[in-house]
Amino acid sequence: MKLEGIHHVTCITADAPANVEYYAGTLGLRLVKKTVNQDDPTVYHLFYADEKGSAGADITFFEYPGAPHGRAGDGMVHRIVFRVASEEALDFWTERAGGKRHHGSLLIRDPEGLELELIVDTSGDEPLIADHPEIPPELALSGFAGVRAFSSDYDGSAMFLRGLGFGPGWECRGDSRGGFYVYDDAPEARGLPGAGTVHHVAWSSRPEEHEAWREKVASIGGRPTPIIDRFYFRSIYFREPSGVLFEIATLGPGFTADEPLETLGEHLSLPPDYERLRSQLEGRLTPLPNPRPVRS
Repeated sequence: MKLEGIHHVTCITADAPANVEYYAGTLGLRLVKKTVNQDDPTVYHLFYADEKGSAGADITFFEYPGAPHGRAGDGMVHRIVFRVASEEALDFWTERAGGKRHHGSLLIRDPEGLELELIVDTSGDEPLIADHPEIPPELALSGFAGVRAFSSDYDGSAMFLRGLGFGPGWECRGDSRGGFYVYDDAPEARGLPGAGTVHHVAWSSRPEEHEAWREKVASIGGRPTPIIDRFYFRSIYFREPSGVLFEIATLGPGFTADEPLETLGEHLSLPPDYERLRSQLEGRLTPLPNPRPVRS
């Protein structure tokens, strides 16, 4: 039983329209699901990924309009790392997105200060790429490499991560994909959740193994939630010893459960239990740009 790398990374934004413009426009990802936070359906949950809405390329955002900017601190993910194919791709992204260039990587920040790093991919995993008229496929973002978290006691998490199957370099690798989880020394300043911070990181499991993963987490000292049906996948949540919120999410049913692949993300999608709220939510949620007509 192995985790198949990162499933998704969920973050917080205070400005959903600007968020769409940056992630679907500047970064060229596809807005694959426009839905609501199922724990607070008065706010958006936006999903950006590759053209098929694949796990492993899926960065998501809760919108809390007007939320103050946050600050990553101890027990928080502070950087999301994407893959690109080559140094030539890094040249392209340096010109398009700015940032600080190093050999083999580029560090940028989104408009709310969230750290994103692009690194040259050596994994051999299938590239997960979205279509964008301004970004050649060979230069596009191609899925997650991993995340970096702040911790003041990362040795305390070592046994727990090994119990989840993380190996050398704190990589979890399944049959199809892998992803890393790296610790950095925590800053002195206390972390503040808010816009531009990461809420949680989700790891991928096969659907038939999900209950076994819940039992595994409990057996190594975690406190997992019951399995929660998110309609597009099923989830369990728990904190690893450093304090970072983990999720294990199933590979499926996927985002085509309620709309066709061709029009993913173009309309508000509500899981069946929330459909009764549609008229109320459509009048309350922030109007968003649709990036696909511009990109067609």
